[in-house]
Amino acid sequence: MAKKQIKKEEEAIALDVQLTKAEAFIEKNLKKILCGIAVVVVVVVAGFAWNHYMSGKEAEAQKAIAKSQQAFTQQKYDQALNGDGAVSKGFLNIIKEYSGTKTANLAKLYAAICYAKTEKYDEAIQMFEDYSVKDDEMVSPAALAALGNCYIQKGDNQKGADMLLKAAKEADNDAISPICLLQAAEVYEAEGKNEEAVALYKQIKEKYFRNPLSAEMDKYIERATK
Repeated sequence: MAKKQIKKEEEAIALDVQLTKAEAFIEKNLKKILCGIAVVVVVVVAGFAWNHYMSGKEAEAQKAIAKSQQAFTQQKYDQALNGDGAVSKGFLNIIKEYSGTKTANLAKLYAAICYAKTEKYDEAIQMFEDYSVKDDEMVSPAALAALGNCYIQKGDNQKGADMLLKAAKEADNDAISPICLLQAAEVYEAEGKNEEAVALYKQIKEKYFRNPLSAEMDKYIERATK
């Protein structure tokens, strides 16, 4: 049951990527795209009746992370990271104290987002890279996409685009892939690589036609071929 709880929390983070990225595209300002998975995570910490299914260390970590998750949902990112010196340990302390647990790994993902939201992109990149991605069709590609955004914010557009393309391929679904492809295409177009951009726009239109973004691809293609 612990695995199900942690997976549910990871998916709550990943699933909100579509709305956030769509808003970024509307803004049409690649340099100002908010790095990371800008999310509002609503985590309902259930009772701990299921703790006997968990190891003692994992159960402790689950209890410890709840206050940091609460600070995160309230957008108190520094407190979420470092704790409040009283009841909240903070994600960074949880990572150290409960190293090796699934909860500590989840704390790395939260910490990465906190750093990204506060524009500490070097620290965000390190945390995203330290986070052990699972073979999950939502969480793993979303984390890669967020990492790609961090590189873009740092000015490494090529590496950022590569990460976005990797995320799109790994996800291969209508929710995440079109968003990653669109962002990578806009990076290419901004750098004058219009042929590569058009190929990605066409891929969105033809392969991911169930996503509403596909209906907008003709105008992107027209813009890139002028």
